[in-house]
Amino acid sequence: MTIPVVKLVTWQQAHDLYNNHHGWLQKWLYRRLGNTFDAADIAQDVFMRVLTRRQPSQIHEPRAYLSSIARGLVVDHWRRRELEQVWLEILAVLPEPETPAPESRLIFLETLVEIDRVLDSLKPAVRTAFLLAQIDGLTCSQIAKHLDVSVATVERYIAKALRQCYALHFEA
Repeated sequence: MTIPVVKLVTWQQAHDLYNNHHGWLQKWLYRRLGNTFDAADIAQDVFMRVLTRRQPSQIHEPRAYLSSIARGLVVDHWRRRELEQVWLEILAVLPEPETPAPESRLIFLETLVEIDRVLDSLKPAVRTAFLLAQIDGLTCSQIAKHLDVSVATVERYIAKALRQCYALHFEA
């Protein structure tokens, strides 16, 4: 049995990819984002991903490859913006003495983004069960009725979600 060898993209390949497609990618991103600065930031992030991702030595469709990475980063960008907006709205209604320091605000926002990422990685039923338990305070039997599954299934769902959350906690 032969194991395929996976190579990192070489500096020369990344350089060529950047020189030949960076301008196109930035324009592509601008059309989707409507902001030059965001387009430039995400284009930079795309090429950072190219440099750090394991890929075969030949990229046959560079624009398709780059736009695929960019699409995921654009989705992340909009989700983060949405979370930031909600966070700012929450901060706006807090009495001044309860408003966290700027450093704490950033930590809270980064934590929210990571929690959102973890929740998004869960299957919809697992995510729903977890949120019904954690946010709405429903019991496993109430969640089972709501989802039309067994209590044991709900317990597995919640355990799976908790494992993902704990994994996030111990990554940091």
